[in-house]
Amino acid sequence: MLRFAFARARLVVALLAAATTTVAITATAAPARAADVKDRVDAYLAAHPGGVRIGGADIAYGGGRFIVTVTRTDLAAAAAPDCPANWFCFYDGTNYTYPRGKLSDCGAQDLGAWGWRNRTASVHYRMSTGSVTFINETGSTDTPLFTASTGRRTIPDVAPYRDMADYVYRTC
Repeated sequence: MLRFAFARARLVVALLAAATTTVAITATAAPARAADVKDRVDAYLAAHPGGVRIGGADIAYGGGRFIVTVTRTDLAAAAAPDCPANWFCFYDGTNYTYPRGKLSDCGAQDLGAWGWRNRTASVHYRMSTGSVTFINETGSTDTPLFTASTGRRTIPDVAPYRDMADYVYRTC
C-alpha cells in the first residue's frame, strides 16, 4: 500500500511539473512572438529609414501612401495571396512571401522611393477597377514587365521578371 501511495505521489509530482512547464512555455511564447515581430520591424526601419510603425508588423511611408508589412502574422494562411481590398500588393518572395508592400494610388510611382526596386517576386491585385503595370528602368527607355488587373489578380511568381520592377503605373 505504501508503494502504491509513493508511486501515486510521484505521478502527481510529474504531472504538476509537466503542467507548470506547459504553462511557462505558453506564457513566454506569445511575448516572444511579439518581440520577434518588433525586432523585424525595427530591423526593417533601420535598413529602410523614413517609415513610421503603424501597428503590428506594418510600416507606413509617404504619409500612408505605401505600407510595408514586414512579416505575416497569420501563419495559417502562408503561401496564399492576402492583399486587403482596395490595394495592390507585391511580395518580396514568390508565392506571396513577406515582406509585402502595398499601394493604391493611380499613375506612376517609383518603388525606389520606399526601397522596393528589384524586389517584386509575386503580386496580388485587389482593386475593383483598372490595372497595374510593373516597369523596369532600362536607361533611356522603360520596359513594361507584366501587368496585374481585375482579370489577372494573382501572380504567384512573376518569373522571368522576378526582382526587376523599378516602377509601377496604375491605370484607374
